[in-house]
Amino acid sequence: MKVYKMQLAGREFSFETGRIAKQASGAVLMRYGDTVMLSTATASAEPREGVDFFPMTVDYEERLYAVGKIPGGFIKREGRPTEKAILAARMTDRPCRPLFPKGFRNAVHIVSTVMSVDQDSPPDVLSICGASAALSISNIPFAGPIAAVVVGWVDGKPVINPTQEEAAASRLSLVVASTKEAIMMVEAGAYELTEEEILEAIMAGHEANQGIVALQEQMMAEIGNQKMEVKVFTPAEDIAAQVREFCQDKVYNAVKTIEKHARETAIATTKTEAITHFAEIYPENDKDVRVSYDNLVKATMRAMIVKENLRPDGRKSDEIRPISVEVGILPRTHGSGLFTRGQTQVLNICTLGAPGDVQRLDGLGLDEPKRYMHHYNFPPYSVGEAGFMRGASRRDIGHGALAERAIVPVLPTQEEFPYTMRLVSEVVESNGSTSMGAVCSSALSLMDAGVPIKKPVSGIAMGLIMEPDDVAILSDIQGMEDFLGDMDFKIAGTKDGITALQMDVKVKGLSRELLARALSQGKQGYMYIMGKMTDVIPEPHTDLSAYAPRIITIQINPDKIRDVIGPGGKMINKIVAETEASIDIEPDGTIYIAAVNSESGMKAQQMIESITKDVEIGTIYMGKITRVEKYGAFAEVLPGKEGLIHISRLAHDRVEKTEDVVNLGDETPVKVIGIDDRGRIDLSRRAAVPNAKGEMIEEEAQPKREERRDRRPSNDRDRRPRRT
Repeated sequence: MKVYKMQLAGREFSFETGRIAKQASGAVLMRYGDTVMLSTATASAEPREGVDFFPMTVDYEERLYAVGKIPGGFIKREGRPTEKAILAARMTDRPCRPLFPKGFRNAVHIVSTVMSVDQDSPPDVLSICGASAALSISNIPFAGPIAAVVVGWVDGKPVINPTQEEAAASRLSLVVASTKEAIMMVEAGAYELTEEEILEAIMAGHEANQGIVALQEQMMAEIGNQKMEVKVFTPAEDIAAQVREFCQDKVYNAVKTIEKHARETAIATTKTEAITHFAEIYPENDKDVRVSYDNLVKATMRAMIVKENLRPDGRKSDEIRPISVEVGILPRTHGSGLFTRGQTQVLNICTLGAPGDVQRLDGLGLDEPKRYMHHYNFPPYSVGEAGFMRGASRRDIGHGALAERAIVPVLPTQEEFPYTMRLVSEVVESNGSTSMGAVCSSALSLMDAGVPIKKPVSGIAMGLIMEPDDVAILSDIQGMEDFLGDMDFKIAGTKDGITALQMDVKVKGLSRELLARALSQGKQGYMYIMGKMTDVIPEPHTDLSAYAPRIITIQINPDKIRDVIGPGGKMINKIVAETEASIDIEPDGTIYIAAVNSESGMKAQQMIESITKDVEIGTIYMGKITRVEKYGAFAEVLPGKEGLIHISRLAHDRVEKTEDVVNLGDETPVKVIGIDDRGRIDLSRRAAVPNAKGEMIEEEAQPKREERRDRRPSNDRDRRPRRT
């Protein structure tokens, strides 16, 4: 067993090897503070046949024992991965994948198992470091190591791996993954930081990563395994040359086709012609022809962009596709926005709910309810394909989380707007950057719904073509440029700063200069898009949809909460049944009443206020008789508050029988004449109605029986024992 240690942001960081999971290709037990994670990497011995992609899988396994919890439900064991686990797995995959050899087809499986959690040291980012360490010491070919840290922004400066207290005060939550030389991945949510501040934070994270990278390099030198031989298929050079000669002009014309499906058809037709032509010349080299053709398409597109400043759809490098914006297209929803950019189209729908509709997550983090949710759907028809729809994919969850992160900084507070908000982005057409289309359509539907967001938000996806002699940064990339390019850099924000950032690269990292150029060009792009949006809807509507619930907020004494709920929930259930309103009660006495119409809400408010209102001595109420006894009747003067009308106080004349004056269910004026120290109420009917002469009498409550006993003068007889 070996342990490699260092100090990181004031806490001990360590990799342990040689004690656990020794049959995996590589395994490390990683500690940071009291967070412990086991990361393993395993690869198949042979390439997987018939695949044209790198078959790597990352699983992030949350174990609730890590935070001392037993899973809920009947099964009592962990089930499907949570959204946070899926996002952590994606975040681990993205910086690692570009560092495997091109054409490597062996299956690779990375597993990060969370075994102990210290909330000051979140485990999701540590998964990147653990995966890199396991890969680096294994026999799997990996051009690492890499490392990752979280960067906050507190008091105008970057903070590495902020604690809970620091994170609460931070305007930034940024994950930076990098190698020794360059940055591989960026993931951020920010409260309107400038490009310069974002860039400073990224470089601070890159610098902090160097210590973790050096620790892994030490591990590789001491215990690293020899890497396996990589079997990568390369087409024969003479066949590749003949394919270029035969197809060059046709491929160039096909790639220049502006419309997406027409371009794909032209490329596929030309490929079929090439395969048919060379099948007679090289009958046993079909794979060489196919790979050579695909390489030619990629090289042609990249050369057009870099050398001619001409993109497949005819745009220049910084040109944005035509934009169309519509709001309010769905009549019965609370808000809707349709955003179209070229052949990318996203319809977003906003639904407003009561505070009780918040999402509560059972996971390894702190139990914090979500009052804003964004769900993203990418059906097969959006790209003209037939397929299966089996719930949200990992991609759907990742894109939804990015769009959600972009909007959060401009949302109103709970006090300003006490609604739960759910946004759903339906991708109805796709040709690149649907996640940023979801950001734009989200802002539109929120404003259409009348949500008082602080500022509009828009987003754009940037691309990169990096050739040995030149570099091109592309604004508003489409699908082909994303697939065959070197970077997918998404940036969203307001006019005053950046709110979300996500960068993935296919090359071995980016320099500070390229990042600065991409940030600057991206800001210009999303500001142009925002202008198109605000031309249609410059600010949120002042009125909510007629179909949205109306929320009334009232404050009561916390001691009165039990009165509103009633024994066994009797009172609150009665209010809900009579008004059809939704009622949420906070421990501090804040009550939220949500109703479809104002009349129901007002009725519920009046019922709650009458329950929490104190009965006042000397006040006349209209009492409802709830119980009739020989000695008098009980009347409810306010909801949940009853008092006794003694038979002697039912009328001005002598009453022989209670039923001679009142019966069950009757309503009659009563006056409160006393309340004892136990809260019991004395009522008088005769003090609330005039006598035969039309006069109102004044009446005081008589002492209770036990009070009269206490007031009797004491004497020796009282102290003598009674005979039995």
